Amino acid sequence: MTDTYRHKGLRRKLAEVLAKKGIKDNAVLTAITEIPRHLFIPDNALHKYAYEDKPFPIGSGQTISQPYTVAFQTELLELKPRQKVLEIGTGSGFQTAVLLEMGVKVFSIERQKALYERTKQLLPNLNYKTNCKLFYGDGYKGLPTYAPFDKIIVTAGAPYIPEDLLKQLKIGGTLVIPVDEGDSQRMKKIVKLSETNFQTEDLTLFRFVPLLKEKGRD
Repeated sequence: MTDTYRHKGLRRKLAEVLAKKGIKDNAVLTAITEIPRHLFIPDNALHKYAYEDKPFPIGSGQTISQPYTVAFQTELLELKPRQKVLEIGTGSGFQTAVLLEMGVKVFSIERQKALYERTKQLLPNLNYKTNCKLFYGDGYKGLPTYAPFDKIIVTAGAPYIPEDLLKQLKIGGTLVIPVDEGDSQRMKKIVKLSETNFQTEDLTLFRFVPLLKEKGRD
């Protein structure tokens, strides 16, 4: 696992691209410059493209999200250090690493066993050893044992907003989730005002792989 000065330079250029696209949170942009995205892509042949603003396959029918998408969702969360964040869809672990760089405590669930096993090894190897708990299971159910959460981020397209996730959000907390069953999903920012009252903001369209309910263990 090598991270060269060239890679670091490419990350700085990527952060500049994201800033031009509208990302304003300096902490998010700094996180992007710190994380060796190429090491989260299993196909070595794709490493030379890793700092382009594009998604890439990571196996199990999943992708590592476009950096702009990662930055956009992270910025929407308005994170503060030491907050508890639930991530639905660990995937490659890149979004997880961005959250950890923001100084929060991350609880992340992955449905695909192969991705879960790979990322569980990768993150510690990249020195993400603290403030991170990874779980294999059904993201629709969240993690009630560790609730409530300050923020929840869903990194796959959901056909609807899971009720369990709303229940596990703190009052005043934020859920960021892409919702729709079509080829593209509407990003939603949901703030929990009370146990029964939510404020929803509909934002731009994105394209995500679908969020799958667990149909039995692999």
